[in-house]
Amino acid sequence: MKKITTPVSEEEILSLDVGDQISISGIMYTGRDAALPQLVELIIQDKLNFNIEGSAIMHTAVSNAGIAPTTSNKEEIESTIPFLSKNGVKIHIGKGMLHEETIKSLKENNSIFVITPPVAALLTSKVIEKKCVLFENEGIEAFYRLKVENIPGIVAVSNGKSI
Repeated sequence: MKKITTPVSEEEILSLDVGDQISISGIMYTGRDAALPQLVELIIQDKLNFNIEGSAIMHTAVSNAGIAPTTSNKEEIESTIPFLSKNGVKIHIGKGMLHEETIKSLKENNSIFVITPPVAALLTSKVIEKKCVLFENEGIEAFYRLKVENIPGIVAVSNGKSI
């Protein structure tokens, strides 16, 4: 198990291979269908008031029931991955299979895709703090900043290869 702490460096991402088991600690953001396209717009307009360089984003909602990944290849989510990777997000966390164009963009931007077990109780137990930082009007699909410890995952896309 490789331990990763965010913000993650370019070198650390390059050292990860498809199939590597990792645990992620540090700051992680959450976003899915409602929040991620809005996040892209904020970045385009240069209105994002925090740094996402070296960050991780889990494709999930945040509720009192906890967190668990949603399917990452939904159009509203997968279409944001290339742009967010180019703008600093190094780890995208979710479930499902990504399209070939997305895999290529991850390689070009030295970012990875990680799958994690969709077990809300396990993942939620790894959250130390949570705070809504954007799009509060979206409810559970708002953009959250989480402080996490040892979120488990398997590298599913790295260096142009897919699991």
